[in-house]
Amino acid sequence: MIMRHEDGKNIASPEQMEAWMKQTMDWIGGIAAQNKFVSGTGLPFNEARVVKTKNAKPVVTNGPFGEIKETIGGFIVVKADSIDEAVEFAKGCPVLQGEGNSMEVRKIAKNDGTH
Repeated sequence: MIMRHEDGKNIASPEQMEAWMKQTMDWIGGIAAQNKFVSGTGLPFNEARVVKTKNAKPVVTNGPFGEIKETIGGFIVVKADSIDEAVEFAKGCPVLQGEGNSMEVRKIAKNDGTH
């Protein structure tokens, strides 16, 4: 599950961040209590880089930056019995409290040549 923030330049206060982190840890704790949590983390912007191809050569730039319209704030991997179960987990994510924020739910590709 990928946590997306619609307005990356909207900065929360330290108090808001602390409250949201506790809510997020409680949410993850609920998933872990069901033995369904695998891993997850936030994705900070500091020291980030973007690698693109230009004229068939890799070009490295600083970024992405929080000022962009939509950012990926983090991800969580769960062991769900179905995509519907994963969607139910996603519905409880505190990131959804932010207007326009979203949770993207995807399967992880198996190492079997199919996607």
